[in-house]
Amino acid sequence: MRLRLGLALLWSLLATHAHAELWGFVDGAGVAHFAPRRLDARYAPVLGQGGLQRVPGKADGGQALLNWLDIAPEVKAVQPWVREAAGQHGVDAELLKAIIAVESGYQRGAVSPRGAVGLMQITPETATRYAIPADAARLSEPRINIQTGARMLADLIRRFGRIDAALAAWNAGEGAVRRAGNRVPDIDETQAHVHLVLELYWALLQQSQPARAQRLTLHP
Repeated sequence: MRLRLGLALLWSLLATHAHAELWGFVDGAGVAHFAPRRLDARYAPVLGQGGLQRVPGKADGGQALLNWLDIAPEVKAVQPWVREAAGQHGVDAELLKAIIAVESGYQRGAVSPRGAVGLMQITPETATRYAIPADAARLSEPRINIQTGARMLADLIRRFGRIDAALAAWNAGEGAVRRAGNRVPDIDETQAHVHLVLELYWALLQQSQPARAQRLTLHP
């Protein structure tokens, strides 16, 4: 509620100025930062003279991808399961949606060379830790796949205390993140994966409900 009120007050203040701007980003801990000017290179325009803007990302054509995520039947078909898993495991639905987009492009039959399957690309090793035993042989089913992935993501966030580190562990393994001091390791593929998911996550937060960021920090 405090986050929602803070955003409402900020939009109200900006609306009183014809040339007001708002810059922001969501950091690796899930904190949304907003300021009336660009404080450093992490900040991208959210509100300008042209109205609300999407933070630029690397996600397959930017706005085109967001539009596709809004209308694609394969995306709409699994959203009830995304919301269910988000509520049950305490993770953000927008974050799950971003991970699925990056991991599989919402292709429920996707299989990686490592044997990772389904929407969230669950590996056999992940299944042994996070899948309910009765579901371990049914990981390609979207609801089970999303539930397993959400359970894993929630556990990684608890372990590392940061969304970016949790995403890095998802991609490169927990050992690589621990060796990097519980930070994103210096692995090109992992850094690109984390950056892409966070960019898309932030864009989805802007598009739907900015208040879904975990916390809000306003900078003068």
